[in-house]
Amino acid sequence: MEKKHHPGGSTCSTRTERKFIERERRNQMKALYSNLNSLLPPQTSREGISSLPDQLEEATNYIKKLQVKLEKMKEKKNTLLRTIHHQIPNNRSPQIEIQQMGFTLMVVLITALDSHYFMFIEAIRVLHEEGADVVSASYKVVQHAVFHTMHCQVGEYGNGAAARISERLKKFVNDSTYCPF
Repeated sequence: MEKKHHPGGSTCSTRTERKFIERERRNQMKALYSNLNSLLPPQTSREGISSLPDQLEEATNYIKKLQVKLEKMKEKKNTLLRTIHHQIPNNRSPQIEIQQMGFTLMVVLITALDSHYFMFIEAIRVLHEEGADVVSASYKVVQHAVFHTMHCQVGEYGNGAAARISERLKKFVNDSTYCPF
C-alpha cells in the first residue's frame, strides 16, 4: 500500500491508525465507566448525574462509605469476640450470639471441642433452611472452646428472616445436648 505524504510529515495510514486506536480507547473507557456505574446501588439522586466526573465522584464516595462500614463491622466483631471470650463456657454448654447489621447477620457460636462439628453443621443447616446466604464462616479454638463466626446475608426481607433465624438458632442451642449419633 502506497502511503501519501502530507505537508505536516504524517501519512494517511498513520493518521487512520491513530484515529482507530483513539476510538477503541474511548469505547473501552466508556464500557469501563458503564460497568463501574452499574456496580453502584440504585439511587434516585443518580438521575441528575450525567457527567463522567460526577459518576466517578459518586463511585469514589460509595467505595469510601463501604470502607468505613467494613471497619465498623470489624470493630463490632472484635468487640463481640472479646466480650464472648470472657464468657467461655465452663459447663461445656453451647452459647450463641447473633447481631444484625442491615441485611447482614453475624452469628457467633461457642461450643466445646468435642461437639463443635455437630453444632456448626446444624447451625449452617438452620441458616440454609431459612434462606440465609452464608458469605463466610471461620472458627478459632480458645481454651477448650471453639468460637465459630458466620457472616450471612438475609436478603431484602432481612428483619423478618433475621428474627426467625435468631429464634431457631437460640432454640437449637438451648435445647441441644451433644449426641454425635
